[in-house]
Amino acid sequence: MKNIFPKIEIMAPAGSYESLSAAIRAGADAIYFGTGNLNMRSRAAAPFQLGDIRKIARICRWCGVRSYLALNTIMYDEDLPHMREICDAARAAGITAVIATDIAAVQYAHTIGLRVHMSVQANVSNMDAVRFYARYAEVMVLARELSLAQITSICRAVREEHLCGPSGQPVRLELFVHGALCVAVSGKCYMSLAQYNYSANRGACLQPCRRRYHVSDDETGDELLIDNHFVMSPKDLCTIDCLDRILATGVSILKIEGRGRVADYVGTVTRVYREAVEAIHAGTYTVERVEDWKNELKTVFNRGFWHGGYYCGETTGAWSGQGHSQATLKREQMGVVTNFFRKPGVVEFTLWKAFLRTGDHLLFEGATTGAFHHTIDEMRVDEKTVREAKQGDVVTIALPGCVRRRDKVFLLLEHESGDPRLPPSQIDVR
Repeated sequence: MKNIFPKIEIMAPAGSYESLSAAIRAGADAIYFGTGNLNMRSRAAAPFQLGDIRKIARICRWCGVRSYLALNTIMYDEDLPHMREICDAARAAGITAVIATDIAAVQYAHTIGLRVHMSVQANVSNMDAVRFYARYAEVMVLARELSLAQITSICRAVREEHLCGPSGQPVRLELFVHGALCVAVSGKCYMSLAQYNYSANRGACLQPCRRRYHVSDDETGDELLIDNHFVMSPKDLCTIDCLDRILATGVSILKIEGRGRVADYVGTVTRVYREAVEAIHAGTYTVERVEDWKNELKTVFNRGFWHGGYYCGETTGAWSGQGHSQATLKREQMGVVTNFFRKPGVVEFTLWKAFLRTGDHLLFEGATTGAFHHTIDEMRVDEKTVREAKQGDVVTIALPGCVRRRDKVFLLLEHESGDPRLPPSQIDVR
C-alpha cells in the first residue's frame, strides 16, 4: 500500500540551552529560538542574545538539526537597524531560516539570501495568501483557526500548482500541533498593551487573559453568572489523538509551542510526537498508544487540553478552568550535580532539603544534558547503601546515562500525592 503521508519534520521550541539539548535528544528535526527583543518570547527570563546565534547554529549543524530564528514581532523604524544586524548574524552563522511577519524583516532577509518562514502572525488562511508569500518564503505556518478540510484544500493546491519558494524548492506548509493558544486570532492581541503598556505583538505579553474575571453590567451592577471565571484563557492545543488526520492533509512540518517552557516539557512533548509520527508511518498508531501518549503529555505543563482544537471543528471545551498548570507531575529541586564519574556511571550531589527514598523519580536538567529521567533503584551515602537519604547527605547514584556537573536535580512527584516534600502552594513551572 502506498504511504499517503509526506516526510514529516518535527520542529521543537528552544528557549534555553537546556531546552535545545532536550529537543535534539528527543528526536526533533528542527528547533526554533529567538534572540533579544524582536521575537514573540522576548520576556523570557534568560533570553538568547545576538552572540548565541553562532553557537546555536554550530550545535544544530553538528547534530544534523535545522535551526530557525524567530524574528516575528511587529517592528518600528528604530528597530530596523537591529533587525538587519540579527539577519546578518543569522546568515553569517548558517542559520537555516528566519521566522518573520513584518514585511521589513521579510524583505531584508530575502535581499541578503537568508531563507524566510512566515510566522503564524501572518494569519495564512487561504491559497492566495500562500501564493503571495511564496515570493519571499520557503515555508508558511497555516492559521490555527483553519479546519482540516481547509488545510487539506490548501495543501492540495500547493501540490497541483507545483508552487515553489524563491529558492526554487517546493513550498512546505507547517501547522502548530501542541501547546498554548492565544485568545486572539493569530496571537494579535492588544489587551496587555491596553492594560499595562506591554505589547503582545512586541513579545512582552503579561497574559491578562489568563486571569480570573467577574462579568458585570456597568449600569445596574448585576453580575452575570458564568460557569468558568477564566473566560479568555484557552486550554492548550493537543492533537495527538488526531495526528493521523493532520498528516493526511499534506502538511509537512509539525510545530510545538513552548519557548517559555523548561527542558523536561520540551523533551517530553517532542519525544511523544516523534513516536506518534513514526507509529503512523509504521501502521502501529492505535487507540491504546494514543491514551498512553496523552497521559505522558499530562505530566508536563498544560492548562488542560483542547483535543484537536479548531482543526477538528470543536466548538466546546475550549476554555481552561485554571490559570496555571494542570500537570499531573510536580517537581522540587533537591540539589545540583557536584560530580559525575563517567567510567562507573555514578552521579554525586548534596541533598538540599527533605529526603529521598529508593523508588523516587529524579529529573536531571542541564545545558548539555537536556532532560534526563531516572528512578532510584539504589543509592549510597558515605559509601553505604541506604533506602533513605536526608537533607545534607552527599548522595551517589548509578545512572544508565550521562549527566554533567552543575546540572539541576529535581524530584518528580504526583500532584495529588500529598507528599510533604512538595509544598502545597508550589506553582508548577514545567
